[in-house]
Amino acid sequence: MSKSYVKYETPKDVIVKAHEAVTVANDSGRLRKGANESTKGIESGSAQLVLIAEDVEPEEVVMHLPVLCQEKGVPFVFIPTKKELGGAAGLPVPCAAITIEKSGNAAEMVKTIADKVRASCQLKASSTPELHAKREPAKETSESKEKKPAKAKKQ
Repeated sequence: MSKSYVKYETPKDVIVKAHEAVTVANDSGRLRKGANESTKGIESGSAQLVLIAEDVEPEEVVMHLPVLCQEKGVPFVFIPTKKELGGAAGLPVPCAAITIEKSGNAAEMVKTIADKVRASCQLKASSTPELHAKREPAKETSESKEKKPAKAKKQ
């Protein structure tokens, strides 16, 4: 069964290039490994590409990442397994998500992947204005202050 956070099927050629980009960036750039670190990278604006495993249990661990990537305009790719993703980063353990922060020698690969993903697989952040709408808190007016009941004094 497909997970609810998997928004599209990533083409095989993009998956292969993403693995290669992670491997090269691990040697010459900087990666953030894991869902929490990926979230930090996306929120700080330093993420260039995010890779998310499709087999994460519980899915709540990574289900916020695609939405966050769309809000920030960061390209993301779904990788079939955590084991593949961890292996590409040189980890001996599975990894739910990886973010390429500095691509190093993989800059051209990351740009190519990002262009392919933006063109074929994802909605652009600008096409989802409801994600960007921020509600301002209601300001307290002098009338609303007057209507509040006075606090009872303790005797």
